[in-house]
Amino acid sequence: MDAGLLFALAAAVVWGAYLFVLKRTFAEYPPAALTVAINAAALGWFLAGTGLTVGFGDAAAGLAGLVVPRRFAVVAVTSLATAAAFVLFLRAIEDGAVSYVAPINKVVPMFVLPLEVGLLGQVLAPIQVAGVVVTTLAVYVANYEPGSFFAPFARAARSRPAQLALASAACYAVGDVGKRVALQELAIPGTLWVPLLLAGVAVVLLPAAARNPIKASRGDLPKFLAAGALVALGEHLTTVAFATLPASVASPVINTQAIVAVVLGGVLLGERHFRLRLVAAVLAVVGVAMIAG
Repeated sequence: MDAGLLFALAAAVVWGAYLFVLKRTFAEYPPAALTVAINAAALGWFLAGTGLTVGFGDAAAGLAGLVVPRRFAVVAVTSLATAAAFVLFLRAIEDGAVSYVAPINKVVPMFVLPLEVGLLGQVLAPIQVAGVVVTTLAVYVANYEPGSFFAPFARAARSRPAQLALASAACYAVGDVGKRVALQELAIPGTLWVPLLLAGVAVVLLPAAARNPIKASRGDLPKFLAAGALVALGEHLTTVAFATLPASVASPVINTQAIVAVVLGGVLLGERHFRLRLVAAVLAVVGVAMIAG
């Protein structure tokens, strides 16, 4: 199996654990302020880690290269798209049920594939394209609440929450393609890319965070530090994956994080519809195997 694919799978596990922790530990915090706080903690962890292992030299050299307009534009668009995707998803779940909105929001790879093929000329083998479809279906099933299977999409034409969820998925796809361009075509070093993305998303969300700040005590600090460590590790693994794989391969694999989260919920908390989540997990394994070729 390709090393990049292993990093993508590891990223999916880390992000899945992070989603599980968020749901169990941080549900009462304002989402925008929470993201800013956790990103700040993650930035601290990442800078400490890179300073101890590879130093700041690579990042400093890469920073000088950002004066090139194309590099700056890719960093800005990726940060804005990622933050916009988050805000749109929050708007969607404000207006509609999470069980209805979440499955639609997880079809990100189906946007990534045509974007990468159309804009970057990426070529995938037919078995890999089929794997992307199967993996995306697995993520949809993992977030699905029993009922009419295609109801969320049937209602999308007239449902505002569904439209926001689809827009969020499209923005996440733009962010994923932007990561691939930044790390492969523009060769921005990972030691620079991760801090830029963490800081960029935090800056975009800062106004919303300021309007609705976190009311936390000193005793909450370990929770934020632990969550920040997960985010720092997840972003590092994600960056390595996108630096070596096509976005249309990395994105569906990393998005199986949703399956990790719901399976953890079923195993540890006895959450509903666990058998359906296991079906999603099996589909994900099949899809990843097809992508790996």
